[in-house]
Amino acid sequence: MTPAYRYRHPVTLEETNLVGNVYFAHYVRWQGHCRERFLAEHAPDVLASLTDGFAVVTTGCGCEYFGELTAGDVVELRMTLTELDGHRVAMAFDYYRTEVAVPQLVARGHQSVACMTRGPAGLEPVPVPGKLRTALTPYLKIQ
Repeated sequence: MTPAYRYRHPVTLEETNLVGNVYFAHYVRWQGHCRERFLAEHAPDVLASLTDGFAVVTTGCGCEYFGELTAGDVVELRMTLTELDGHRVAMAFDYYRTEVAVPQLVARGHQSVACMTRGPAGLEPVPVPGKLRTALTPYLKIQ
């Protein structure tokens, strides 16, 4: 079984809609939170380089929903690596409601990013930094 990076998030009232469930866009927002926490914990040098011309540009993302979350729930995102090639990284996210007897899969998402550098001509692709590649490799999902 592939290890997953785990990010836990308590759902707040702010994240719910008039019906009382979590507004769909927050699931994608949590992907960003998960990705940023991973960088802070496993590749802080890469996170620091974001202020020095390096950029991680989201090229695609999405989510499928299987259940609802409401305020007070705790959701755990389990991030795995699905592709690491050249300057691109693709990740998968499984969203679990955890404050129940058996964790319940409520959504599944994906996100692709490109490593870029800011230059005089704009953004240009650069290889995935070595420290990031090393940090991500243990989470590669064997398909």
